[in-house]
Amino acid sequence: MKRGGTLAIVAVALVAGGLGVLASLFVSGPGPLLGTEAGQRLYNDALVAAAEPPPAGVTMARRGEQVPDFEIALLDSGRLQLPDAYAGRPVLVNLWASWCGPCIEEMPELDRFAREQGADGVQVLGIALDDADAVQAFLARIPVTYPIAIDAPGPADAGVRLGNPRGVLPYTVLLDAQGRVRKQRIGPFAHGETGDWATR
Repeated sequence: MKRGGTLAIVAVALVAGGLGVLASLFVSGPGPLLGTEAGQRLYNDALVAAAEPPPAGVTMARRGEQVPDFEIALLDSGRLQLPDAYAGRPVLVNLWASWCGPCIEEMPELDRFAREQGADGVQVLGIALDDADAVQAFLARIPVTYPIAIDAPGPADAGVRLGNPRGVLPYTVLLDAQGRVRKQRIGPFAHGETGDWATR
């Protein structure tokens, strides 16, 4: 077979495969794909590739690398330095907002996980990309036991610094005890799913 014929067959196969993936997503939605670590990596990599680069002076964390130091305000008072505040302990950082339906649905699951882990397990930190008054009102209705920080959404917010340049919420990142990005997740956790994701 001539080389041109082989290339045509490969091109047709690639197009057919792509159409199959699109048909699968259309029929069953992205849930099955996003539920896998490989799917999450592909999705995150695609979002990063499609995003504008962060502003000068803002470094975005990447999988396998240490999170560049940055400071964030705690909702109640004070400030928190990441990743130094959790040095020597793994931490699950969840980016959310009070207007984000899937974020709200997963918060009881994150709170359950935080209580199970206690002081010696994986720590949980919520970062609201939202207005402080809206977050306070939300937490008065649905309180959580883990700390909540707050940041204004924008091109240099905590989500961007933690590897989410498109601002998709909810977004969760797992940092290891050395402050390196171990896992990233776009979308909410289902009941009972957090523990497996954060401890494997």
